[in-house]
Amino acid sequence: MRLSFNMKFNAGLDGILNTQQKMNRAQDQLTKQTRILTPADDPAASAKVLGLDQNLQQVEQFQNNSVLLKNNLALEETVLTNMRTSIDRARVLAIASGNGAYTDNDKQAVAQELKNIQVELLDLMNTRNAEGGYIFSGYQDKTQSYTFNAATGIYEFQGDDGQKALQISPTIALPGNDSGKSVFENVNARLKTTPATIVAGAATAANVSVSNQSQFDTFYQQTYDSLTPANNDFNVILTAPSNYEIQQNGTPLVPPVTGTFVPDAPIQFKGLTIEISGAAAVPGQVDFSLLPPEKKNILTTIGEFITALEDPTLSIFEFGEAISDTLTQVTSASSNIDSTLSTIGGRVNVLDSVFGTNEDLTINNKSYRADLSEVDYAAALTEITKQEIALEAISNTFVKVSGVSLFDYIR
Repeated sequence: MRLSFNMKFNAGLDGILNTQQKMNRAQDQLTKQTRILTPADDPAASAKVLGLDQNLQQVEQFQNNSVLLKNNLALEETVLTNMRTSIDRARVLAIASGNGAYTDNDKQAVAQELKNIQVELLDLMNTRNAEGGYIFSGYQDKTQSYTFNAATGIYEFQGDDGQKALQISPTIALPGNDSGKSVFENVNARLKTTPATIVAGAATAANVSVSNQSQFDTFYQQTYDSLTPANNDFNVILTAPSNYEIQQNGTPLVPPVTGTFVPDAPIQFKGLTIEISGAAAVPGQVDFSLLPPEKKNILTTIGEFITALEDPTLSIFEFGEAISDTLTQVTSASSNIDSTLSTIGGRVNVLDSVFGTNEDLTINNKSYRADLSEVDYAAALTEITKQEIALEAISNTFVKVSGVSLFDYIR
C-alpha cells in the first residue's frame, strides 16, 4: 500500500487530536465535578439528575417560604404578647376604679393612663412587617388596619378577613398572618338588658342589673329571639297585696316565676337582680328587654370607659355598669388574643416539623444526585495521566513518521 505524505500527516494529526479530546473531557469532568457533561453521556442518569435538580430547587423555595413565614409569625406573636400585657393593665385599672374612695381626680388619672394604653394598642394593631404591609389588614395590607372615626367615636377596622398563606411543602400551606377582624373585631360585648322602665304603678325607682354574668349569658343564649324582637321583652307584674310575677312579652313563663314583693328587696331572675322602690309600687308593672348582641374591639371598649371615668354626673349604678361592661369585654378580648397565640404556636410547630423534613429530603436528594452524576476523582486523574502519556507518545511518533521520506534514502 502506498502512503502519501498527506495520509501520514492526517493519520498522525487525528491521533493527536483524539487523544487530546479524551484528555480535555477528563479535565472537564474534574473541573465541573460531574461525569455527565452532556445528556448523551448517560441519558437515563441525565434525566434523573434533571428531575432531582428541579426537586431541590422546589424544596429550597419551600425552605425560603418557611423562613419568611416563621419571621412573620414571630412578629405577630410579639405584637399580641405586648398587647396582652397592656390589656391586663387596663383590666387592673378598671377594677381599681371601682374603689368607692376614688375621687374625681383619681378617676381622671386612671383615664389618662388608659388613654396612653389606648394609643399603644392602636399602634400595635397597626404594626407593619418588613415589607411595609399592615399585618392585621388581611389581604388589604397596604391599608391601615385601624382608624378613628371622629363622627361615631369608635375605632374602625379597614382591612378584610383574608389570611396570606405560604406553601411550605407540596401539600401544606400555612397562613402567615391573622386578620384583625378575627382577632380584635370578633369580640362579644357584654350581654345585658335595657334599663328598667316603670310602665304602671307608683314605683319611685326601678333598676335591673346583671349580678351573675355566667348564669345570665346562658339564659340569654337560650332565650334571645332575633326573629321576633317582642319575645325579648320581659315584664315584672306587681299585684295586691304584695306579689310579683315575671312574664315574657305578656305571657307567664313555664314554670311560673312568682314571689312576694318587698320594696327595695332584690328579685333574683336568671342572673339578673331587679330592684323596685316605693311602697305604692303595687299594683304596677316594670319592663325590661334583652339587648341585641354586639361586638366591640378593645379600643372602643377602653374609649367608652374613659368617657365614663371623665363624667362626674354618672350615678354609682351607671358607673358600676360601665366597669362591668369594660371587665367583661376586656376578658373577651384577652381570650381572643390567647386563642390566636395558641394557633400561632400550633403553626410554628408544624412549620418546624416540615422544615426538618425538607432538610432531610434535601440531603437524600443531593446524595442520590451525587451517586448519579458526580465524577470519581481518582478515575478522572488516572484518565488524565493516561491520556497525557498517550499524547506524548503519539506526538513523538508523529514527528518521527512525518520525517521519513524517499529523499532520506536518495541521499
